[in-house]
Amino acid sequence: MSEIIYEMRDLLFPQVPGVEVVAVRTAGTTVRVEARCTATGGACPGCDGWSERVHSSYLRFPVDLPVAGRRAEMALRVRRFLCASPACGRRTFVEQIPGLTQRHGRVTERLRQMLGTIGLALAGRAGARLAEQTGIMTSRSTLLRRVMDLPDPAHAEPTAVGVDDFALRRGHVYGTVIIDAETHQVLDLLPERDADTLALWLRTHPEIEVLCRDRAGVYADAATTAAPQALQVADRFHLWQNLTTAVEKTVAAHRSCLHECPQEPEEPEPAWETPASPDTDGPEIDGPETDGPDDTGEAAEAPAGRFAQRAREHHELVHELLGQGMGIRHIARHLGWGRHTVQRYARAARWQDMVKGRKPRRPGKLAPYVSYLEQRWAETEGRVTVLALHREITERGFHGSYSTVRDWTRRNLPQTARPAPAPPLPSVREITGWLVRHPGTLTEEEELLRKSALAHCPELRTAAELTSSFAEMLTTLGGEDLPDWITEAAASKLPGISTFATGLNSDVDAVTAGLTTDWNSGPVEGAVNRIKMIKRQMFGRAGFALLRKRVLLAS
Repeated sequence: MSEIIYEMRDLLFPQVPGVEVVAVRTAGTTVRVEARCTATGGACPGCDGWSERVHSSYLRFPVDLPVAGRRAEMALRVRRFLCASPACGRRTFVEQIPGLTQRHGRVTERLRQMLGTIGLALAGRAGARLAEQTGIMTSRSTLLRRVMDLPDPAHAEPTAVGVDDFALRRGHVYGTVIIDAETHQVLDLLPERDADTLALWLRTHPEIEVLCRDRAGVYADAATTAAPQALQVADRFHLWQNLTTAVEKTVAAHRSCLHECPQEPEEPEPAWETPASPDTDGPEIDGPETDGPDDTGEAAEAPAGRFAQRAREHHELVHELLGQGMGIRHIARHLGWGRHTVQRYARAARWQDMVKGRKPRRPGKLAPYVSYLEQRWAETEGRVTVLALHREITERGFHGSYSTVRDWTRRNLPQTARPAPAPPLPSVREITGWLVRHPGTLTEEEELLRKSALAHCPELRTAAELTSSFAEMLTTLGGEDLPDWITEAAASKLPGISTFATGLNSDVDAVTAGLTTDWNSGPVEGAVNRIKMIKRQMFGRAGFALLRKRVLLAS
């Protein structure tokens, strides 16, 4: 094993000039590599003077990258040189190996770089778990410190930038993200969302020629103040989003017009027929009984109802089991019934005896008022409401609930045929979707409902025409027609759309640029999504400085 590890280290260390591996030893899960520096001299960090006068030497023990899952530790002998310049404030200095060690460093530079890469990709806890699996023992705090030690990336001077806000704490604290609109790289994150913070950054970049933004007045003021030479471009997505909100207000104001629009009634559910018993032509409880010669006199008085049907079925079942030779207790266990219940069915010669022996139901609270309810229902021909009936009998001493009167009315009084209620009107969001969605995405039913709605409401028809013309400008970059559209929309006096059109006049140059050029804020929205992902990955750990570092280096 030592020979294999030695060969691996011998293959790696020639990449670092000035280092010679002397020996490799293993102790448990640790690999100890003994090495020494072979340079003839070193440059003084104070005066950059070269010196070859050796003062002394000592061992350093920096931790290196793991080997085959084992922790690697170096025993590196370094020398201390005497500075030859009398004017230098240093008397001695220690040699450093570029790319391997640094002053006061307890890990090698390549391990430090690996920890920074892991922390940048996975943050603290997840990064520490991955490092442990690869043989690197570290903590989440160390990984975050390594990320903070990384330098900011260098970017070329941008000529086109995109600006948008992002939530540091949703609903409370917001920041600003700035990206290069050409390379889509994040240039900087600002801790606030105000004109002064953005203006300060823009003043340090006078080379900016194009600035893509949403229609927020804060960013417009900052661009006008600090970058007057830049062409401001209003994002098309936000323009369409603002128009959708305006159309929704118009629909909400004129949705009542659709009450006159004929709606197709909902199809009633099919009436399911109860199948007849397989051994009879119809329900047995309604027909005359022919079980024996003793039933002829009582055929017309055969009991009916759910209890009678259940009694007949249970009676037949118990006597069938008795005919098979089963006892009372055995039948009770078999059916899961009580023994006395089975005994009563066994002693009854006819199932009608079980029904006739049933105690009559006691009259309810509503019994004294039944005649009055029937009279009132007949007088009004069923046009009186149940609520009115309940109030009337309550004044006469009834103490029951409304549901009692309602249920009795539905069971015992003839109900008048009423037309099926018309289906509810479509919601504001549904109608808005019919107007702002691409016609090709509408179903056949939605297309028919849209045509019916526009035919019965001229205001909605006007809103649909204005929305379609604006969508055509947006997709074909026909911003030269914007002044005519604003005039037409403002003259329509539609709530929402007229206000939207009037508001475009205050930012007409940026809106025109957004509808005539290819610049947009799509890459900025993508950067905001990446920021959300990194925030969730960090679980709120640390603060803005660490978030900024990770976003800049991860983009």
